[in-house]
Amino acid sequence: MLFAMGSSIDTENEDFGPDTADIEFQIKSTWVMLRGNRYQVLEGEFYSYVLAPHDDVLKEVYGVGATAIAEGFQDMANATLTGHAEAAEEMMRQFEAAQKFALEQEKPLEDVMEEWVSANVDQSEAAGRAMDDMLRGGTANVSRHTKLPLKLLADLSYRRGEETEFFAEGDFAGTPYRTLPARKKPLIKLGADYFAVDPCFTRDAGYRSLLFNLLQRKPDYKKSFIDRQKIMSEGAFPTILSGQLPGAVVYQEVYYKDPATNQWSENDTLVLIDDVLYLIEAKAGAAATIASPALDFKRHSQSVQDLVLKAYKQCERFFNYLNSADEVPLYSRADGKYHECGRIRHSDYRVMLPIGLTVESFSPMSTFCKELPQVEQLLGKHAFISMSIDDLFVLKRILPTPGMFAHYMEVRQAVAGMKRAHLFDEFDHLGAYITKNRFDKDIADQFREGEANMVVWDGMSNVIDRSFEGESWEDSSIPMQEFPDELLMLLGALDNTRSRGWLSAESLVRNYGEQARKDLAKLLSDLGKTIGQYTERYFAFAGDGQPLFVWMQSSEQAADWKRINDKASAAALSIASPDVVGVFIEVGKGRTYKNAQCFKVDTPSEQTAENAHIFDDAKRMSLKRKKTNVPQTADESKPKKAKKIGRNEPCLCGSGAKYKKCHGR
Repeated sequence: MLFAMGSSIDTENEDFGPDTADIEFQIKSTWVMLRGNRYQVLEGEFYSYVLAPHDDVLKEVYGVGATAIAEGFQDMANATLTGHAEAAEEMMRQFEAAQKFALEQEKPLEDVMEEWVSANVDQSEAAGRAMDDMLRGGTANVSRHTKLPLKLLADLSYRRGEETEFFAEGDFAGTPYRTLPARKKPLIKLGADYFAVDPCFTRDAGYRSLLFNLLQRKPDYKKSFIDRQKIMSEGAFPTILSGQLPGAVVYQEVYYKDPATNQWSENDTLVLIDDVLYLIEAKAGAAATIASPALDFKRHSQSVQDLVLKAYKQCERFFNYLNSADEVPLYSRADGKYHECGRIRHSDYRVMLPIGLTVESFSPMSTFCKELPQVEQLLGKHAFISMSIDDLFVLKRILPTPGMFAHYMEVRQAVAGMKRAHLFDEFDHLGAYITKNRFDKDIADQFREGEANMVVWDGMSNVIDRSFEGESWEDSSIPMQEFPDELLMLLGALDNTRSRGWLSAESLVRNYGEQARKDLAKLLSDLGKTIGQYTERYFAFAGDGQPLFVWMQSSEQAADWKRINDKASAAALSIASPDVVGVFIEVGKGRTYKNAQCFKVDTPSEQTAENAHIFDDAKRMSLKRKKTNVPQTADESKPKKAKKIGRNEPCLCGSGAKYKKCHGR
């Protein structure tokens, strides 16, 4: 780390403009650290997806397909995760069996061990393997712990003495600033067996090495390989996140004529769902994880730019095209000709997310890419996000509904647009969202309230990490933000109905913090109880952000939309807000929400004969509110201020250490 600082201060590199020294330090220090969190229980899921396009060729070359290979990599990871514990349990079982045998013989244990071993060959061999796993690195023995074929293991392995570059003469010999051999191949052959060198690099190194050797063994597959890889990577976002994108319109290989150059341009994947637009550019770049920045900063920085800036520039070009007219056509390409396949209006989308997606993770550079001087918010307001296929599998589990995922991506984009606000990787961002909700506002406050020119949040992924711990992690509860039952019913009804604008309504509700959520839930509960007494109830809920107008009525009553719209407009006038979101709720038996949908609230700017009754109603609402002194709900997007923690109390980070010895130092 000291070398990363010293060698970067007076760098002669200018690859990233005036910020090159800062960025070079970040890249070098990142190189000698583990690149983000990896959840080893997801190894199989990752390999199953990325190898599926090559299933037939894998069977031809290695005799096993994508599923079997994915299971092998998961077995490899499981041996590291639980191997020692399972070995200890096996040792205890065999010890108890031997003790029982000694008791039956009425002899001391040491006097009957040879007899027990000869009578229980299988058990004694199991005890030997357990001893090997516990004390002799046996958990790293891939030959024992997986069913992967020898030909495949050989392709993933070094032979003794094969690696000569790491200790070769020259700068950084034998240090982490050389490329660690485990970054190239994950295994080594010792005797007749194959062993895993470092579990931290197994996923990336194994994936690269496997595909490289597949092409070495079948060179005529290269053209089909490239085509299949392209389809896989470009389809990853809508495929992996299909549960978060129900009913989405997906365009792949989108073509359009760039108005700046009058040339045809192409983007990988465009996903449209409700009022949210996702534009995904998929990139692959092994060099960013293999080429050492100390040995060849030019090559390393170029690989980072290939991953980030090419995707960014393609997104920028498409966003400029969207902004070039009120409505623009989209084209597909077939037989060398372009055919219009759709039209799109940028004004239809409240949120537009440009995303660079990599097959391999290169955290934390993926979250640091916003510091590149060339990366600015597109059209001045849409920040670029970089993530990997790894990240998608975790987001899929932690954010299972469209509303959760879309709201997280909104907050994530807000933080991506904040220069010098650093969280290590995607899982730190996700953990901050689960625990803090609108953590972008917290970071903005930290910049505002002090003289800091950089804000770093660390350890926020703890809540996510814990959800992947333990043997029963798949059955454990998913970490989620807390909502009162009434709001869960409302969010569920919005998701079930999915009428136009439902993600906007969900976003507004999810923006509220703890107290505002309780206040809104109480209003919904109190008024919902009276639906049998009254046919309809309505209220305006004001927070620091966008106000909410709610109309509740019995599901047995037909909706009078003129009356609903007039009341909503009057409410908007009474609170002097031109930007109110309306939500219509049908309450069924048992006070369940049978239907909930978002609707647009019009706020008239001038009084006319046709809308005079709306202005009159707005005055009555204002007077009534003043008389009853109904308090406006304060902004609660931020958590309540925590009490000051004692220095001898456990630290809030969850480490188990006292505060004074942890984050209180």
